[in-house]
Amino acid sequence: MPKEMVVRVMDLRKNYFLGKIRLEVLKGIELEILRGEYISIMGPSGSGKTTLFNMIGGLDKPTEGKVYIDEVDVAQLDAYELAWLRCRKIGYIFQTFNLIPVMTALENVTLPMIFAGVGHDESVEKGIEILKTVGLGDRIQHKPFELSGGQQQRVAVARAFANAPAIILADEPTGNLDLKTGKEIINLLKEMNKEQGVSVITATHDLKMLDVSDRVVWIRDGIIERIEERADLKLKVGEVEGEEAG
Repeated sequence: MPKEMVVRVMDLRKNYFLGKIRLEVLKGIELEILRGEYISIMGPSGSGKTTLFNMIGGLDKPTEGKVYIDEVDVAQLDAYELAWLRCRKIGYIFQTFNLIPVMTALENVTLPMIFAGVGHDESVEKGIEILKTVGLGDRIQHKPFELSGGQQQRVAVARAFANAPAIILADEPTGNLDLKTGKEIINLLKEMNKEQGVSVITATHDLKMLDVSDRVVWIRDGIIERIEERADLKLKVGEVEGEEAG
């Protein structure tokens, strides 16, 4: 049985203006992502990967073209519908964790569930369960400043999965972490991707992502340069490890 498509991007273009100068950031992107896929969007700084990522996440609107999430045209949604989609369909993980400092790990994780209308007792129960899943069962009452960077990112991963989304969008999720901790977060995302069948889309510079990605989308100068399948990527993992050590 063929997998269903969760994201469809059609002729996506995004322009910005600096005064009267027009900057073409995305120049006609076409991309389809299946449910349960682990996709890494890679490319140099300024290539357009973060802009594409923001379009898929409904954080920005295209100048031209379409983004469909579960066959819904994101650009056609009003502010309320877009908020609903972001809350229930998409989980976000950021490089800087974006945890609320005055809240405990558990409160940070239950917040999206409260926004989604889940009752207090159910959200607490689910929150504890997810924090156990990410290895933080003994840290649920700790605030972000009492946690290491890796632990904070685990809280952010748990929060992203809180409402059982169809898509996880991870923007440089290992960018602020050391090599070992970064690897742990990548492996955690892959485990949850497999167990929950959620599509994981990362915008990243981290070559360790090649090891867990089903496909890598390479972007340069606002266009997709190439898309590589997992089978082709395995040949490069040895090289990547060498690069990381260098």
